[in-house]
Amino acid sequence: MKSMVRAAVAAAFAVAAAGPAAAQTAPALTMAVAAPVTSLDPHYHQLSPNNAVADMIFDRLVGTDAQSRPIPGLATEWRAVEPNVWEFKLRPGVRFHNGNEFTAEDVAFTLERVPNVPNSPSSFAIFTRPIRAMEIVDSHTIRMRTEGPYPLMPLDMTSIRVLDKETHQGAATEDFNSGRVAVGTGPYRMVTHRNGDRIEFERNDAYWGDKPAYARVTYRMITNDASRTAALLAGDVDFIDQVATSDVAKLRNEQRVALSEVTGLRIIYLSLDHLRADASPFVTDNDGKPIARNPLKDVRVRRALSLAIDRPAIVERVMEGVATPAGQFFPPGVFSYVPELPAPKPDPEAARRLLAEAGFPQGFRLTLHGPNDRYINDSRIIQAVGQMWTRIGVRTAIEAQPWSTFVARAGRQEFSAFLIGWGSNPEGSHPLRNLIATWDRERGWGASNRGRYSNPEIDRMIEAAMGELDDAKREKLLQDTQRRAFEDVAIIPLHIQTNIWAMRRGIQHTARNDELTRAQDVRPAAAAAAR
Repeated sequence: MKSMVRAAVAAAFAVAAAGPAAAQTAPALTMAVAAPVTSLDPHYHQLSPNNAVADMIFDRLVGTDAQSRPIPGLATEWRAVEPNVWEFKLRPGVRFHNGNEFTAEDVAFTLERVPNVPNSPSSFAIFTRPIRAMEIVDSHTIRMRTEGPYPLMPLDMTSIRVLDKETHQGAATEDFNSGRVAVGTGPYRMVTHRNGDRIEFERNDAYWGDKPAYARVTYRMITNDASRTAALLAGDVDFIDQVATSDVAKLRNEQRVALSEVTGLRIIYLSLDHLRADASPFVTDNDGKPIARNPLKDVRVRRALSLAIDRPAIVERVMEGVATPAGQFFPPGVFSYVPELPAPKPDPEAARRLLAEAGFPQGFRLTLHGPNDRYINDSRIIQAVGQMWTRIGVRTAIEAQPWSTFVARAGRQEFSAFLIGWGSNPEGSHPLRNLIATWDRERGWGASNRGRYSNPEIDRMIEAAMGELDDAKREKLLQDTQRRAFEDVAIIPLHIQTNIWAMRRGIQHTARNDELTRAQDVRPAAAAAAR
């Protein structure tokens, strides 16, 4: 099957080189994305593909520009009226797709709903838990009270899509997925949803903001990289995301295709089993027998696994240069980036010494899990890591699975070691709260801490940083917290992805460092130039 798909890509390149693709009518756009959308409920699952589609249907109080900087959304302005009280002034004249007026009642309802969505695999509650009380001052003013000074409220509001109280009171996630209540204030209305295949949209001509360029959008999910590229070159789609690294060089030289790219905010990393002190499910001795104590609980073992990895080699050979080796969450230039925290240099000899010090001079056996259809080259990355770990004596088997199966199992803490990614807001508390903080359902912390790492010292450091109103002081606290977390190898960062999209000539795209693929960011070239 793979060879057939490669042949299709080669044929498509040949067709594209031979002559122009079929003309595309200006009012319609067909997009193909790499990752499936798991839900249309904007509060169900913190997942970039879901967030991208949510941004087409719904709006946030505080939006973000292409560099993830906060900009007005459904709120036109915000300010701290007291150290622990934030006031948001709401945009007048906004209506939901069904004609209902947007008011402060809808904001209060939304914030109350977020932590109560059943079975959420990665809850948005972390962004609403700091709110202790809400006051509706008038129909277009709302105040949020926190327990103490909380500088992150505007940033937190960039992650919450607002619902209509009348429409969504009592609505279940299934009601969104069926399309019955997929109603927002956003630039597009949902027309049909075929789960895992495609979503059809039409433009919301009553939208309060900049009108999207395309009246109709087909949002297809094509998870196979080669098939996605072939669809673009054959003219079946106009636009694709997550361009396969193996296709980048060819597409750069293809006259009928344009690329859009930017260094992203997605860290690809390895998570380890911090939950179990005794036997971990996919760790055995060299004879295949369970080990009574979990080696991954020993920081020396975690450091050994990190030092065994040649990150530049993965970036060069697996990612084909379309990534940056990482030793922390962010690339340079982002708030709370730590200048003296580079990607660890590979040192297999030091790794072997650390294993011996930890009581594993002959190593052990381990299975490394990961998805095979979610991140760029995900299954190839875990193959490369497995080979590197095997060289230091940790004999590694690889098991790659479809994302839907994999993420459910990871959320149930079924694995010993696994690859996953995280797309961050550009502020260190975002990944720290979600990935590193001790899992706490009531508090909303550790929502995506699937390895269940827990360090009370780091929790206290995160809390201190989040209560600091002075930006310079907060950045220093966040940098110190990251140093401590990565010294303890809470996770093993690998690289930061470069976001690359491809489109037929005549289309322009605004590349976002948050990697969201949204129809409102795509325009005919003439329209884009005229803006």
